[in-house]
Amino acid sequence: MKLSANLTMLFTERPLLERIVAAAAAGFDGVEIQFPYELPALRLKDELERAGLPLVLMNFPGGDFLDGGPGLAAVPARQSAFDEALQDALTYAAMVRPCVVNVLPGRLAEGVSREQALETLAGNIRKAAEAFGLLGIGVVSEAINPIDMPGFLVNTPQHLQALLAAVDHDNFRAQLDIYHMARQSIDPVVAVETLAGRIGHVQFADCPGRGAPGSGSMDFVAVRNALKKAAYRGWLGAEYRPEGGDTRASLGWMTAWRSVDQG
Repeated sequence: MKLSANLTMLFTERPLLERIVAAAAAGFDGVEIQFPYELPALRLKDELERAGLPLVLMNFPGGDFLDGGPGLAAVPARQSAFDEALQDALTYAAMVRPCVVNVLPGRLAEGVSREQALETLAGNIRKAAEAFGLLGIGVVSEAINPIDMPGFLVNTPQHLQALLAAVDHDNFRAQLDIYHMARQSIDPVVAVETLAGRIGHVQFADCPGRGAPGSGSMDFVAVRNALKKAAYRGWLGAEYRPEGGDTRASLGWMTAWRSVDQG
């Protein structure tokens, strides 16, 4: 399985563009950036090409999500804002060519029922899946644990199953973050089994602490075996917080993972 570095969380001792070359030097096969829009798309494209790495994933614009708001995708009153963000994201993606775009469900907005929010979310993801499909780019959506992020609309594998059914589009799959499963005491192996065949991207960090593999109690061997059994052949995105902020010092796990893959 190919390894991508989430540059929003790794190599943060460097400016964002410089993290791409750092990830290549460290042995990653690709990179992902949560919200790359601060960078001109052409500059990002050029730096990716210079490093010889693909952009594996970027997030759909989140509106006020990073400031604690509900975001755009599941708020009926923000439909025009979502549509505008979709056009911006399509323009950006056409240049940097991510493998997948992650449409975050966001938080439940005040005055909106869960049913209304989920209906709006499904419609917007279906629209995004259709539009990005024309560019050959997949669309995913992830479940985030409600402990770290209270109010987040989609939390569990079952929530993702229901969303997959509601969207009902061939270009839409689940993004599975095994940290977010473990953080709410959901067995990541069971999560893989639940979503087998419908997983479009996987991210990982150890739990507790959201550190590098080996810093917590996560059984990564079991998770990786489950992914192989589920015939998952996509990317594994390292989205963890290195202890002390030193990414290079946190990469000891990569040697063991590579040796297993080559064995």
